[in-house]
Amino acid sequence: MSETTTWLEALAEALGAISLLEAAAVAFGLAYLVLAIRQNMLCWAAALVSVLLSLVLFYEARLYSESALQVFYAAMAFYGWYQWRYGGRRVGAETDELPVGVWPLRMHVLAIGGTLAVSVLLGYVMDVRTDAAMPYLDAFTTVAALVTTYMVAKKLLENWGYWFVIDSLSVYLYVARELYLYAALFVLYVVLVVLGFLRWRRDLRAQVPAAAQ
Repeated sequence: MSETTTWLEALAEALGAISLLEAAAVAFGLAYLVLAIRQNMLCWAAALVSVLLSLVLFYEARLYSESALQVFYAAMAFYGWYQWRYGGRRVGAETDELPVGVWPLRMHVLAIGGTLAVSVLLGYVMDVRTDAAMPYLDAFTTVAALVTTYMVAKKLLENWGYWFVIDSLSVYLYVARELYLYAALFVLYVVLVVLGFLRWRRDLRAQVPAAAQ
């Protein structure tokens, strides 16, 4: 049997293992990202559906930190919509939509340092107290995603760089847990976050002349 035949059989087996629940969660997750890149507030509705489906899926895969993360994501879907809709500059009786912004360096130092510290602590607890699979990597992607989702809700440009790292690590995590469709989705995410960064950076630069007037 050739290596090509073996690879095709493995791919067919992996595709056969994909559930409708996983497919639906992935579809809504992809819709969220595409809409977020376009700064369309419907992204938060797509996110809410995706995370509720993912909550069940990750719990069944024993990725407990990822499961808990979905609860946070659900809350952030409401918070993010509110921030994007009402978090902008007040103009008379109306409120502009939230513009793209950036964080100072000290905020990134705090965010990254805090993420690493909490990830080690959470990973240790899961390692000794639960049967969690890959506890430290699971903990890191979870904690980092908490911080980064908040950055998305605040429309901070640098969120795309954070997601690039998180999504790259998540590809390995999901392949290891045989969540192949999620792994494929996150490969696509790695590409899309680059496009998202370029799109938001362009929008940020377009805001500068308007703000100076």
